[in-house]
Amino acid sequence: MARSIEPLVVGRVVGDVIDMFVPSVDLAVQYTSRQVSNGCQMKPSATVQAPNIEVADRNADNVNLFTLIMTDPDAPSPSEPSMREWVHWIVTDIPGSIAQSNQGYTWFNERVVPTSSAGKEVVPYVGPRPPIGIHRYIFMLFKQPYGPLIVCPPTARNNFNTRNFAAEHGLGLPVAATYFNAQKEPGNRRR
Repeated sequence: MARSIEPLVVGRVVGDVIDMFVPSVDLAVQYTSRQVSNGCQMKPSATVQAPNIEVADRNADNVNLFTLIMTDPDAPSPSEPSMREWVHWIVTDIPGSIAQSNQGYTWFNERVVPTSSAGKEVVPYVGPRPPIGIHRYIFMLFKQPYGPLIVCPPTARNNFNTRNFAAEHGLGLPVAATYFNAQKEPGNRRR
């Protein structure tokens, strides 16, 4: 759970999607058996199901809530991202720390979240399906300024704007971010 922002700058996440920020919370994203690290390559077939998310707010004196946004800024192609950003997932009200020794909370993949203590899925998860080129899939975590967040889902997944969403909901700059790359997998060839 590194807090370095340099890979986000090199990968043009800072600039294309978010502004420069200072990471202050640990964010871990794990698909089945592989943890996302900045710029790693993932196969779309390995990202069909929503990942497990761990948010560790080690500096918190009380329970903070967070919003997680996953987008693809390279839709439909990196050379012509006319649908930038395509939103894959939005979850609000994720607890970042609890009164336990580890001060962390693991939010597991749940399609129907029964209580607000596990987070609220505003936009259901849809896994990456890059049609052409190498796409970046970015997870951004924002600290909610006051308790639970009331959010209406966007009317469309394409042309989402993380900066505007954060501004409209008073989220400010991210407190953590990570991303992976994916490209279309070759189809099965019949003989």
